[in-house]
Amino acid sequence: MEFGIYFLEFFQIGVTLTVKLSSYIIMSTISDQHYIDKILQGETNAFAVLVDRYKDMIFTLALKMVRNREEAEEVAQDTFIKIYNSLNKFKGDSKFSTWIYKIAYNTCLDRLKKNKKEENNISIDEFSAHLIKTMDNALSALEDKERKQTIQNCLNLLPSDENFLLTLFYFEDQSLEEIGKIMNINANNVKVKLFRSRQKLAVILKKQLEPEIVDYYERER
Repeated sequence: MEFGIYFLEFFQIGVTLTVKLSSYIIMSTISDQHYIDKILQGETNAFAVLVDRYKDMIFTLALKMVRNREEAEEVAQDTFIKIYNSLNKFKGDSKFSTWIYKIAYNTCLDRLKKNKKEENNISIDEFSAHLIKTMDNALSALEDKERKQTIQNCLNLLPSDENFLLTLFYFEDQSLEEIGKIMNINANNVKVKLFRSRQKLAVILKKQLEPEIVDYYERER
């Protein structure tokens, strides 16, 4: 994802804003709210820190939804423009990451509606709750890097909204309530969608994982 290592330019906020990362020493221990306050006080270059912190995940989530790199870059750009223009609306009643992922999700939905893309459906006629447990156990046997790559590969075979949901669940540690805020659904609906999405993922994972790993954990039930 290229937003520019040393500068970012946004052309849709009334004036061109050039953000130079070199203007700030990016400290991971400093809270997002610290930089939000600076931006709202007129120090617009502080926005570079927030972009640097979240640009990779925003792009990843956009790519999972629109499934086209060029469009994902445009969606990510649009998302950061919306974030910048709406910072004064962030009240701190949720994590900042939850708030911006919601903006990213809605921006993706707008793009998908515009393009009228069709999503593929995956059959889940043959699955069970046990299959999900089996897949989780099998994944736990993999090295962390290998586990993440395996999940990522399989997520890309799911419909966009389920890919997005499971990415938040597996990689962003968002709670059910936080996911609900992002996707505009209540926590109970998140549970249902999450269960069904994990069922579909389990079907895909069963085909991807080494058969002997799956067989081992099948025997352990």
